[in-house]
Amino acid sequence: MSDSNQPSTGFAPRKVRCPACAGTSLYSPQNPYRPFCSARCKGVDLGAWASEEFKLPDDTPPDEPFGDPRLQ
Repeated sequence: MSDSNQPSTGFAPRKVRCPACAGTSLYSPQNPYRPFCSARCKGVDLGAWASEEFKLPDDTPPDEPFGDPRLQ
């Protein structure tokens, strides 16, 4: 058994590209910001979602086939 406080994962941490700054980030349980490299990058990404810079596509048709009747 290991003497460290961290549980053994059985594999080496991977180096991945940070989605916010494209820098190198360590993808492992020791990185609390994974997949980001820092708290700043994690916050930047959260802010982009909150300000709706990122949107999921919406393929649902409008309720009215001819648009909003209040605008006609």
